[in-house]
Amino acid sequence: MYRDTSSCNTYNYGDALYWDARYIQEGGSFDWYQRYSALRPFVRKYVRPSSRVLMVGCGNAVMSEDMVKDGYEDIMNIDISSVAIEMMRRKYEYIPQLKYMQMDVRDMSFFPDESFDSIIDKGTLDSLMCGTDAPISATQMLGEVSRLLKPGGIYMLITYGDPSVRMPHLIRPVYNWKTLLYIIPRPGFEKDEGCSSAKKSYLEPVPTTEDGLLPPSFVLEDPDSHFIYVCRKTDETELIFTPTH
Repeated sequence: MYRDTSSCNTYNYGDALYWDARYIQEGGSFDWYQRYSALRPFVRKYVRPSSRVLMVGCGNAVMSEDMVKDGYEDIMNIDISSVAIEMMRRKYEYIPQLKYMQMDVRDMSFFPDESFDSIIDKGTLDSLMCGTDAPISATQMLGEVSRLLKPGGIYMLITYGDPSVRMPHLIRPVYNWKTLLYIIPRPGFEKDEGCSSAKKSYLEPVPTTEDGLLPPSFVLEDPDSHFIYVCRKTDETELIFTPTH
């Protein structure tokens, strides 16, 4: 369960050249981890259709297209691969709600502070964590994500990284994030109906410790589950005056 870089191979997933070559070779479309249909309950709960959304590391996924079909009005998609961006720009040139730009998530200075209501990340932080200088890259990216979020805005991270390897990156005080955790099984996973947790809803937040970690007694139904971190950006006054229970 406690894994991170052990899931990486020898490819440098933070390198534009790797992704350019991959998109040229594969073509088509591919959604990492989960399709929008599985993520829709979480997206609809935390991201308003009128929000200005930033999809980081969009690749050639159809999630943004599916969101537009579901009523979302303004989605900026960025990726480090110019090949992927050009491919997607041509594919969706007739959909004004979708915009595409080639950009490195570690430097999004093109956008002013507090430009977005919501930022969605499906596997992009994971890619950087498999690249060279992973901790530095993660800090650069998350610093930019925090800068671009409006107060009250949502950073939704969909990742294979459990709290032991992701929360240390997400709980830095400078981000001012309050984080909820959800855990969903991989596509195609079937519950064991005889299991005592068979009736547990994936749509409920998972209780965590004060450090944001899973309790020692917690058991994953699916060892290859995906973790969804919903990070809401608060302001300093909210952090100071919000009562704790």
